[in-house]
Amino acid sequence: MAPNTLIHPSDTQEPSTIRLEFPENKLMIDLCGEFDRNLAQIEQAADVQIVRRGNELELFGNADSLDLAQSVLNALYTRLESGRSVEAGDVDRELRMIGQHTEPTQAPQDQLEMFKGGRVEIKTRKKPVEPRTEAQKSYVRSLMEHELSFGIGPAGTGKTYLAVAVAVSKFISGEVDRIILSRPAVEAGEKLGYLPGDMKDKVDPYMQPLYDALNDFLPGKQLAKLIEEKRIEIAPLAFMRGRTLAHAFVVLDEAQNATTMQMKMFLTRLGEGSRMVITGDRSQVDLPRGVTSGLADAERLLSSIPNISFNYFTSKDVVRHPLVAKIIEAYDEDGQRMLAQAQAQAQRREDRKKSNEN
Repeated sequence: MAPNTLIHPSDTQEPSTIRLEFPENKLMIDLCGEFDRNLAQIEQAADVQIVRRGNELELFGNADSLDLAQSVLNALYTRLESGRSVEAGDVDRELRMIGQHTEPTQAPQDQLEMFKGGRVEIKTRKKPVEPRTEAQKSYVRSLMEHELSFGIGPAGTGKTYLAVAVAVSKFISGEVDRIILSRPAVEAGEKLGYLPGDMKDKVDPYMQPLYDALNDFLPGKQLAKLIEEKRIEIAPLAFMRGRTLAHAFVVLDEAQNATTMQMKMFLTRLGEGSRMVITGDRSQVDLPRGVTSGLADAERLLSSIPNISFNYFTSKDVVRHPLVAKIIEAYDEDGQRMLAQAQAQAQRREDRKKSNEN
Protein backbone atom coordinates (compact mmCIF):
# COMPACT_ATOMS: atom_id res chain seq x y z
CA MET A 1 0.00 0.00 0.00
CA ALA A 2 1.41 3.38 -0.99
CA PRO A 3 2.09 5.97 1.72
CA ASN A 4 -0.50 8.66 2.37
CA THR A 5 0.38 12.32 1.88
CA LEU A 6 -1.36 14.16 4.67
CA ILE A 7 -0.29 17.72 3.87
CA HIS A 8 0.61 18.99 0.42
CA PRO A 9 3.27 21.66 -0.12
CA SER A 10 2.41 24.99 -1.67
CA ASP A 11 3.38 25.81 -5.27
CA THR A 12 5.83 28.53 -4.22
CA GLN A 13 9.51 28.36 -3.34
CA GLU A 14 8.76 29.42 0.24
CA PRO A 15 9.58 26.84 2.92
CA SER A 16 6.74 24.35 3.22
CA THR A 17 5.88 21.05 4.89
CA ILE A 18 4.44 17.70 3.92
CA ARG A 19 3.75 14.69 6.08
CA LEU A 20 3.93 11.12 4.72
CA GLU A 21 2.32 8.17 6.48
CA PHE A 22 3.65 4.65 5.83
CA PRO A 23 1.29 1.85 6.91
CA GLU A 24 3.82 -1.01 7.41
CA ASN A 25 6.09 -0.45 10.41
CA LYS A 26 8.66 -3.07 9.34
CA LEU A 27 8.99 -1.55 5.86
CA MET A 28 9.20 1.87 7.47
CA ILE A 29 12.25 0.73 9.47
CA ASP A 30 13.92 -0.59 6.32
CA LEU A 31 13.04 2.61 4.48
CA CYS A 32 14.79 4.78 7.08
CA GLY A 33 17.81 2.50 7.28
CA GLU A 34 20.13 1.82 10.19
CA PHE A 35 20.40 4.94 12.36
CA ASP A 36 18.16 6.68 9.76
CA ARG A 37 21.09 6.78 7.33
CA ASN A 38 18.79 6.59 4.27
CA LEU A 39 16.89 9.63 5.50
CA ALA A 40 20.15 11.51 6.09
CA GLN A 41 21.24 10.70 2.54
CA ILE A 42 17.98 12.06 1.13
CA GLU A 43 18.15 15.16 3.34
CA GLN A 44 21.60 16.04 2.07
CA ALA A 45 20.92 15.35 -1.60
CA ALA A 46 17.44 16.91 -1.80
CA ASP A 47 18.10 19.82 0.60
CA VAL A 48 15.23 19.00 2.92
CA GLN A 49 14.82 18.26 6.61
CA ILE A 50 13.09 15.00 7.57
CA VAL A 51 11.65 14.35 11.02
CA ARG A 52 10.55 10.82 11.89
CA ARG A 53 7.53 10.33 14.13
CA GLY A 54 6.38 6.73 14.46
CA ASN A 55 5.22 5.59 11.03
CA GLU A 56 5.12 9.16 9.70
CA LEU A 57 7.80 11.33 8.14
CA GLU A 58 7.51 15.12 8.18
CA LEU A 59 9.46 16.89 5.45
CA PHE A 60 10.50 20.57 5.50
CA GLY A 61 11.84 22.51 2.51
CA ASN A 62 10.87 24.39 -0.62
CA ALA A 63 8.34 22.91 -3.03
CA ASP A 64 10.83 21.50 -5.59
CA SER A 65 12.97 19.88 -2.89
CA LEU A 66 9.91 18.38 -1.23
CA ASP A 67 8.65 16.97 -4.53
CA LEU A 68 12.01 15.28 -5.11
CA ALA A 69 12.26 13.87 -1.57
CA GLN A 70 8.66 12.65 -1.60
CA SER A 71 9.11 10.92 -4.98
CA VAL A 72 12.29 9.21 -3.79
CA LEU A 73 10.68 8.01 -0.55
CA ASN A 74 7.63 6.69 -2.41
CA ALA A 75 9.84 4.86 -4.94
CA LEU A 76 11.93 3.26 -2.19
CA TYR A 77 8.84 2.21 -0.24
CA THR A 78 7.37 0.63 -3.38
CA ARG A 79 10.65 -1.22 -3.83
CA LEU A 80 10.37 -2.59 -0.28
CA GLU A 81 6.75 -3.63 -0.88
CA SER A 82 7.92 -5.72 -3.83
CA GLY A 83 10.22 -7.69 -1.53
CA ARG A 84 13.53 -6.07 -2.45
CA SER A 85 15.94 -4.42 -0.05
CA VAL A 86 17.04 -0.78 0.07
CA GLU A 87 20.75 -0.03 0.33
CA ALA A 88 22.69 3.22 0.04
CA GLY A 89 23.20 2.56 -3.68
CA ASP A 90 19.45 2.21 -4.20
CA VAL A 91 18.83 5.56 -2.50
CA ASP A 92 21.52 7.16 -4.65
CA ARG A 93 20.00 5.69 -7.82
CA GLU A 94 16.49 6.99 -7.07
CA LEU A 95 17.86 10.43 -6.21
CA ARG A 96 19.75 10.56 -9.49
CA MET A 97 17.03 9.12 -11.73
CA ILE A 98 14.14 11.11 -10.27
CA GLY A 99 16.26 14.26 -9.95
CA GLN A 100 17.33 14.10 -13.58
CA HIS A 101 13.73 13.72 -14.72
CA THR A 102 12.86 16.97 -12.96
CA GLU A 103 15.66 18.93 -14.70
CA PRO A 104 15.65 20.19 -18.30
CA THR A 105 17.51 17.75 -20.51
CA GLN A 106 19.57 18.30 -23.65
CA ALA A 107 19.28 14.70 -24.83
CA PRO A 108 18.01 14.15 -28.40
CA GLN A 109 14.50 12.84 -28.90
CA ASP A 110 15.57 9.33 -29.89
CA GLN A 111 17.60 9.08 -26.68
CA LEU A 112 14.67 10.33 -24.63
CA GLU A 113 12.54 7.53 -26.09
CA MET A 114 15.08 5.01 -24.77
CA PHE A 115 14.64 6.38 -21.26
CA LYS A 116 10.93 5.72 -21.25
CA GLY A 117 9.53 2.50 -19.90
CA GLY A 118 10.04 0.45 -16.78
CA ARG A 119 12.96 -0.32 -14.56
CA VAL A 120 16.14 -1.68 -16.18
CA GLU A 121 17.65 -4.55 -14.19
CA ILE A 122 20.59 -6.83 -15.00
CA LYS A 123 20.31 -10.26 -13.37
CA THR A 124 23.50 -12.03 -12.27
CA ARG A 125 24.19 -15.05 -10.06
CA LYS A 126 24.94 -12.95 -6.96
CA LYS A 127 22.73 -9.89 -7.24
CA PRO A 128 20.61 -7.78 -9.62
CA VAL A 129 22.30 -4.64 -10.93
CA GLU A 130 20.37 -1.47 -11.79
CA PRO A 131 21.64 1.66 -13.55
CA ARG A 132 21.84 4.71 -11.29
CA THR A 133 21.72 7.50 -13.89
CA GLU A 134 19.97 8.14 -17.20
CA ALA A 135 23.28 7.82 -19.04
CA GLN A 136 23.85 4.43 -17.42
CA LYS A 137 20.31 3.36 -18.29
CA SER A 138 20.80 4.35 -21.92
CA TYR A 139 24.17 2.55 -21.95
CA VAL A 140 22.68 -0.70 -20.63
CA ARG A 141 19.91 -0.56 -23.23
CA SER A 142 22.58 -0.12 -25.92
CA LEU A 143 24.51 -3.13 -24.62
CA MET A 144 21.33 -5.19 -24.81
CA GLU A 145 20.35 -4.02 -28.28
CA HIS A 146 23.60 -3.47 -30.24
CA GLU A 147 26.30 -5.90 -31.31
CA LEU A 148 29.01 -3.24 -30.98
CA SER A 149 28.87 -0.52 -28.32
CA PHE A 150 31.27 2.10 -26.98
CA GLY A 151 31.17 3.51 -23.44
CA ILE A 152 33.26 6.67 -23.13
CA GLY A 153 33.64 8.83 -20.05
CA PRO A 154 35.55 9.51 -16.83
CA ALA A 155 36.53 7.03 -14.14
CA GLY A 156 33.85 5.76 -11.78
CA THR A 157 30.87 6.04 -14.13
CA GLY A 158 30.22 2.28 -14.31
CA LYS A 159 31.31 1.72 -17.92
CA THR A 160 33.18 -1.53 -17.32
CA TYR A 161 31.14 -2.68 -14.32
CA LEU A 162 27.84 -2.54 -16.24
CA ALA A 163 29.41 -4.12 -19.35
CA VAL A 164 30.65 -7.09 -17.29
CA ALA A 165 27.24 -7.34 -15.57
CA VAL A 166 25.48 -7.54 -18.96
CA ALA A 167 28.07 -10.08 -20.14
CA VAL A 168 27.37 -12.31 -17.12
CA SER A 169 23.61 -11.91 -17.60
CA LYS A 170 23.77 -12.98 -21.24
CA PHE A 171 26.11 -15.85 -20.37
CA ILE A 172 23.72 -17.13 -17.67
CA SER A 173 20.76 -16.93 -20.06
CA GLY A 174 22.65 -18.88 -22.74
CA GLU A 175 22.72 -16.05 -25.30
CA VAL A 176 26.51 -16.35 -25.49
CA ASP A 177 28.78 -19.33 -24.84
CA ARG A 178 31.66 -17.47 -23.24
CA ILE A 179 32.88 -14.16 -21.88
CA ILE A 180 36.15 -12.60 -23.02
CA LEU A 181 37.52 -9.61 -21.12
CA SER A 182 40.60 -7.77 -22.32
CA ARG A 183 42.79 -4.76 -21.50
CA PRO A 184 45.94 -3.24 -22.94
CA ALA A 185 48.87 -4.14 -20.65
CA VAL A 186 50.07 -0.55 -20.25
CA GLU A 187 51.60 0.89 -17.06
CA ALA A 188 49.80 3.95 -15.68
CA GLY A 189 52.63 6.44 -15.99
CA GLU A 190 55.38 4.38 -14.32
CA LYS A 191 57.71 1.58 -15.33
CA LEU A 192 57.11 -1.56 -13.30
CA GLY A 193 60.00 -3.53 -14.76
CA TYR A 194 59.92 -7.28 -15.24
CA LEU A 195 57.31 -9.08 -13.14
CA PRO A 196 58.14 -12.53 -11.69
CA GLY A 197 56.27 -15.74 -12.44
CA ASP A 198 54.70 -17.34 -15.51
CA MET A 199 52.70 -15.47 -18.15
CA LYS A 200 49.51 -15.47 -16.04
CA ASP A 201 51.39 -14.04 -13.05
CA LYS A 202 52.83 -11.30 -15.24
CA VAL A 203 49.54 -10.12 -16.77
CA ASP A 204 47.14 -10.65 -13.85
CA PRO A 205 48.02 -7.34 -12.12
CA TYR A 206 46.83 -5.47 -15.22
CA MET A 207 43.62 -7.52 -15.36
CA GLN A 208 42.68 -7.27 -11.65
CA PRO A 209 39.83 -4.72 -12.16
CA LEU A 210 38.11 -7.24 -14.45
CA TYR A 211 38.46 -10.01 -11.85
CA ASP A 212 36.99 -7.63 -9.25
CA ALA A 213 33.91 -7.00 -11.40
CA LEU A 214 33.37 -10.71 -12.07
CA ASN A 215 33.64 -11.51 -8.35
CA ASP A 216 30.70 -9.16 -7.74
CA PHE A 217 28.45 -11.16 -10.07
CA LEU A 218 29.51 -14.82 -9.81
CA PRO A 219 30.23 -17.08 -6.79
CA GLY A 220 33.95 -17.67 -6.29
CA LYS A 221 33.97 -21.43 -6.96
CA GLN A 222 31.83 -21.10 -10.07
CA LEU A 223 34.02 -18.26 -11.38
CA ALA A 224 37.20 -20.27 -10.82
CA LYS A 225 35.71 -23.27 -12.64
CA LEU A 226 34.54 -21.17 -15.60
CA ILE A 227 37.98 -19.57 -15.91
CA GLU A 228 39.62 -23.01 -15.74
CA GLU A 229 37.29 -24.27 -18.50
CA LYS A 230 38.09 -21.15 -20.60
CA ARG A 231 34.42 -20.21 -20.72
CA ILE A 232 35.52 -16.95 -19.14
CA GLU A 233 38.81 -15.57 -20.45
CA ILE A 234 40.73 -12.57 -19.17
CA ALA A 235 43.62 -11.72 -21.45
CA PRO A 236 45.80 -8.78 -22.55
CA LEU A 237 44.83 -7.08 -25.80
CA ALA A 238 47.99 -8.35 -27.52
CA PHE A 239 46.72 -11.94 -27.14
CA MET A 240 43.66 -11.24 -29.33
CA ARG A 241 45.53 -11.14 -32.65
CA GLY A 242 44.54 -13.89 -35.07
CA ARG A 243 41.44 -15.00 -33.17
CA THR A 244 37.80 -15.06 -34.30
CA LEU A 245 35.55 -14.45 -31.32
CA ALA A 246 32.25 -16.20 -32.11
CA HIS A 247 29.23 -16.61 -29.78
CA ALA A 248 30.99 -14.57 -27.11
CA PHE A 249 30.46 -11.38 -25.14
CA VAL A 250 33.70 -9.44 -25.54
CA VAL A 251 34.73 -6.41 -23.46
CA LEU A 252 37.79 -4.23 -24.12
CA ASP A 253 38.50 -2.09 -21.06
CA GLU A 254 40.84 0.96 -20.89
CA ALA A 255 40.59 1.24 -24.67
CA GLN A 256 42.17 4.71 -24.63
CA ASN A 257 45.51 2.88 -24.15
CA ALA A 258 45.11 0.79 -27.32
CA THR A 259 46.98 2.02 -30.38
CA THR A 260 45.18 2.59 -33.67
CA MET A 261 46.43 -0.72 -35.08
CA GLN A 262 45.51 -2.60 -31.91
CA MET A 263 41.99 -1.16 -31.99
CA LYS A 264 41.53 -2.14 -35.64
CA MET A 265 42.81 -5.63 -34.84
CA PHE A 266 40.44 -6.00 -31.90
CA LEU A 267 37.34 -4.70 -33.68
CA THR A 268 37.88 -7.11 -36.57
CA ARG A 269 37.82 -10.10 -34.16
CA LEU A 270 34.01 -9.79 -33.91
CA GLY A 271 32.50 -13.12 -34.98
CA GLU A 272 29.08 -14.66 -35.53
CA GLY A 273 26.68 -14.39 -32.59
CA SER A 274 29.02 -12.17 -30.58
CA ARG A 275 28.67 -8.80 -28.89
CA MET A 276 31.51 -6.40 -28.28
CA VAL A 277 31.83 -3.50 -25.85
CA ILE A 278 34.67 -0.94 -25.89
CA THR A 279 35.12 1.23 -22.79
CA GLY A 280 37.59 4.03 -22.16
CA ASP A 281 38.40 7.42 -20.66
CA ARG A 282 39.87 9.93 -23.10
CA SER A 283 41.41 11.92 -20.22
CA GLN A 284 43.59 9.04 -18.96
CA VAL A 285 45.77 8.06 -21.93
CA ASP A 286 49.02 6.35 -20.83
CA LEU A 287 50.43 5.79 -24.33
CA PRO A 288 53.86 7.23 -25.18
CA ARG A 289 53.86 10.82 -26.40
CA GLY A 290 53.00 11.06 -30.09
CA VAL A 291 51.15 7.71 -30.25
CA THR A 292 47.51 8.14 -31.31
CA SER A 293 44.86 6.57 -29.06
CA GLY A 294 42.89 3.88 -30.86
CA LEU A 295 39.76 4.93 -28.98
CA ALA A 296 39.87 8.46 -30.38
CA ASP A 297 40.53 7.08 -33.85
CA ALA A 298 37.62 4.62 -33.64
CA GLU A 299 35.33 7.45 -32.50
CA ARG A 300 36.31 9.50 -35.53
CA LEU A 301 35.97 6.69 -38.05
CA LEU A 302 32.97 4.71 -36.78
CA SER A 303 30.55 7.24 -35.29
CA SER A 304 28.52 7.47 -38.52
CA ILE A 305 28.12 3.70 -39.02
CA PRO A 306 24.58 2.43 -38.23
CA ASN A 307 24.18 -0.18 -35.48
CA ILE A 308 27.31 0.95 -33.66
CA SER A 309 26.34 2.66 -30.41
CA PHE A 310 28.38 5.44 -28.77
CA ASN A 311 27.45 6.22 -25.17
CA TYR A 312 28.97 9.14 -23.24
CA PHE A 313 29.28 9.80 -19.51
CA THR A 314 30.17 12.91 -17.52
CA SER A 315 31.20 13.62 -13.93
CA LYS A 316 27.46 13.67 -13.07
CA ASP A 317 27.39 9.92 -13.72
CA VAL A 318 30.16 9.07 -11.25
CA VAL A 319 28.88 6.48 -8.76
CA ARG A 320 31.98 6.11 -6.61
CA HIS A 321 32.74 8.37 -3.65
CA PRO A 322 31.17 11.86 -4.14
CA LEU A 323 34.67 13.39 -4.06
CA VAL A 324 35.55 11.53 -7.28
CA ALA A 325 33.09 13.68 -9.27
CA LYS A 326 34.57 16.86 -7.78
CA ILE A 327 38.12 15.68 -8.56
CA ILE A 328 37.20 14.97 -12.19
CA GLU A 329 35.53 18.37 -12.52
CA ALA A 330 38.60 20.11 -11.06
CA TYR A 331 40.92 18.40 -13.57
CA ASP A 332 38.53 19.15 -16.46
CA GLU A 333 38.32 22.83 -15.50
CA ASP A 334 42.11 23.05 -15.25
CA GLY A 335 42.48 21.39 -18.64
CA GLN A 336 40.06 23.83 -20.24
CA ARG A 337 41.85 26.75 -18.59
CA MET A 338 45.25 25.58 -19.88
CA LEU A 339 43.80 25.06 -23.36
CA ALA A 340 42.35 28.58 -23.35
CA GLN A 341 45.72 29.99 -22.27
CA ALA A 342 47.54 28.08 -25.02
CA GLN A 343 45.06 29.32 -27.63
CA ALA A 344 45.45 32.89 -26.37
CA GLN A 345 49.24 32.66 -26.56
CA ALA A 346 49.05 31.24 -30.09
CA GLN A 347 46.73 34.08 -31.10
CA ARG A 348 49.11 36.69 -29.65
CA ARG A 349 52.03 35.16 -31.55
CA GLU A 350 50.00 35.24 -34.74
CA ASP A 351 49.04 38.88 -34.14
CA ARG A 352 52.71 39.85 -33.52
CA LYS A 353 53.76 38.04 -36.67
CA LYS A 354 51.19 39.91 -38.76
CA SER A 355 52.18 43.19 -37.10
CA ASN A 356 55.89 42.64 -37.94
CA GLU A 357 55.05 41.77 -41.53
CA ASN A 358 53.17 45.04 -41.92
